Amino acid sequence: MRFAKRKGSFGKIEAHHERTKTKYASNPDVDISKSKHNFHIVQPNRSYLQEVNTRIAASACKTRKDSVRFIDTIITASAEFFKGKSREELRSYFQTAVDFLERKIGNANIFSAVVHMDEKTPHLHLCFTPITQDGRLSAKEIIGNRSELIKWQDNFFEHMVSKFPDIERGEPASETKRQHIPTRVFKQAVHLTKQALLIQSTINSITPFNAGKKREEIMALLNKFFPDMENFETQARKHKRTIDRLEKDNELLAKKAEAAGKVGIARQLEEANLRSDLETLRQFVDSLPDELKKQAKVQNINIDKEASL
Repeated sequence: MRFAKRKGSFGKIEAHHERTKTKYASNPDVDISKSKHNFHIVQPNRSYLQEVNTRIAASACKTRKDSVRFIDTIITASAEFFKGKSREELRSYFQTAVDFLERKIGNANIFSAVVHMDEKTPHLHLCFTPITQDGRLSAKEIIGNRSELIKWQDNFFEHMVSKFPDIERGEPASETKRQHIPTRVFKQAVHLTKQALLIQSTINSITPFNAGKKREEIMALLNKFFPDMENFETQARKHKRTIDRLEKDNELLAKKAEAAGKVGIARQLEEANLRSDLETLRQFVDSLPDELKKQAKVQNINIDKEASL
């Protein structure tokens, strides 16, 4: 269970959660053909903005420009845990999680709870307004500080394991000192790898007869690839300490994973592989002709200038 505080525009979040788009280019894990299997436990009646504003108005909450308007909660488990479970068992798991949150923050605050079955691992997105019992908008009071978040996780595990004894509690960050690496960073690595393969394939397909057309295709691909690559490297630097530590422990983790099949260990291995992904992508960039890299850089600078006008 993870929380994210939302303050401003909710359009992109709503489009993702409620699957209002026909294509999700930024999230390669979404398989639209499976979206029909998604289901709501709490169905929103209006847009997220209207749901939030209605609750704030009804409680006469005082708000500021930087107020947290709602909490975006994601609840999941490992792919191994979900394997072989029926739709009814999955619904029971996520309903149990919603029951926990209803008791903690009040069911009136929850305006959407949707289970995604169209990505690699089933997961629940639950959105709620952080309105206190005495009618104040206060994410700080409801969610609390780091120590309170640990209590949230402990209480959540106790609640879930009573009905699902085969789940295991992940190692608390307070003990491991690990920094959480967001899922989007892994998705960036997958997306960039696919981009690199497409660019390399296009380069390999150049002949004397199609050189001009293929060059235009390559430049268009590079103009998307380089900004994405820069963003990914920024994220990798941000989580460098965690990735470095995990890389050192990789061999030991692999042995543990093989012996016990532990979910948390599998996740750590996935995180350690980020370094390998990053190095592979850097090698790909280094292998590109200097002329192409320079031209792509110039075009990106011109695009940035036009966007700022």
